[in-house]
Amino acid sequence: MKKNIAVIGGDGIGVEITAEAIKVLNKIAVKYNHEFEFAHVLMGGVAIDETGVPLPEETVKICKASDAVLLGAVGGPKWDTGSDGKPLQGHLRPEAGLLGIRAALGLFANIRPVKLFDVLADSCVLKNPGKIDLIIVRELIGGAYFGKRETYKDESGARAAYDTMLYRDWEIERIAEIAFKLAQKRSGRVCSVDKANVLDSSRLWREVVWEVYNREKYKGVTLSDMLVDNCAMQLVRDPSQFDIIVTENLFGDILSDEASVLTGSLGMLPSASLAGICTDSRTESVIGMYEPCHGSAPDIAGQDKANPLAMILSAAMMLRLSFDMDKEALDVENAVERVLAKGLRTGDIYRGYDGTKIVGCAEMGAAVTGEI
Repeated sequence: MKKNIAVIGGDGIGVEITAEAIKVLNKIAVKYNHEFEFAHVLMGGVAIDETGVPLPEETVKICKASDAVLLGAVGGPKWDTGSDGKPLQGHLRPEAGLLGIRAALGLFANIRPVKLFDVLADSCVLKNPGKIDLIIVRELIGGAYFGKRETYKDESGARAAYDTMLYRDWEIERIAEIAFKLAQKRSGRVCSVDKANVLDSSRLWREVVWEVYNREKYKGVTLSDMLVDNCAMQLVRDPSQFDIIVTENLFGDILSDEASVLTGSLGMLPSASLAGICTDSRTESVIGMYEPCHGSAPDIAGQDKANPLAMILSAAMMLRLSFDMDKEALDVENAVERVLAKGLRTGDIYRGYDGTKIVGCAEMGAAVTGEI
C-alpha cells in the first residue's frame, strides 16, 4: 500500500523527533510491504524565517494532497518579537501556523491517549497510580481559540480585551459522535466535561451531547457529565475512573496538558487531530495530523536529548486511524514497550536506578526501530 505523508519538522526538537519517527515508519514499510513517500514542508518559526509567514500556501497545498501529516513542534522564544524588537502580532507568530493548518484541513477532533506504561509507574506523579489508560477527545477548531476577539480601549481609556467562546450545535454533535465511536471500541464510558453551571455555551454543549447520545443509541456506551473544575481535580485524584473524556477546545487544552504528567513525561504523550473517524471497514484514508503533545523545547534542541517516543507513538496512531493498519500500529507500540522494559530511558523519564540506562534521541529511536 502506498501512502503520501507530509512532514512538518517545525522548530526546536521537532526535526530530531520526526526523523526518528520516519525511520520507524520506513522499517514498517519494509516489513509489511508498504510504500511511504515523505514530503517535507515548512511551518512555524522556520517558515517565518524563510518565507515571512508561519504557514506558507505551499505547505497547505501539499498537506491537503497528502494522506496524513506528521508534525514535530512549532514555536520558541526566538519568534516572540520581530526584527524591530516589538512583540509579533498574533497572526504572525509560529502558533498561528498550527491553528491555520488545523482550520485548513478541517481537523476538528483532537485525540490524546493518556496511558501509563507499567515500567514507567515510578515516573508518574501519583504515588500509587494504578491503571491509567484514558483518552481525551477535544474539539479543536471552535470555541475561544477561534471566536471573535479584540483588544481595545474602552470609553474610559482603560485597555480591554475579549475572546468569544462560540459553539454551534453541529460542531458539538460531530465531536460527540467521535467520542461515542471510540468508546464503543473501549470500555464504553464517556464523560462529557463542561461548565454548564456558568456558561451558556456549556449548557448548549451538555444539551447537544445528550441529544446525540439518546438519538443514536450507542450500544454499550454510558454517558455522564462533569464540571471542568471537578474533572481537573479528579484527574489527579483517581484517573482510573475515566475512559473517554470529551470536551471543548479551551478545557481540552488545559485538561490534556494536566493529564500528560500522569504518563511520566510530556515526551510520552502522542496525539491525533482528525477530520473524522471511521470504526468500520473503510475504503479511503481519514485525513489526520499526528504530533506529540509537547512543545519545541528549544533549550535542548540539537543536543540529542529529546524523547522521540511521543512522536513515534503518534506515527503509530497515524497507521491505525488514517491508514487502517492496526497490526502495524500495534507492532510499533509493542516495540516502544519492549524498549522501555529493557531499561532504556531518555533524560525526561530517567530515574537513575533499577538498571535503567540514559540514552539520547537517536539511540532511543534506533532501539525502537530495531525491535520492529
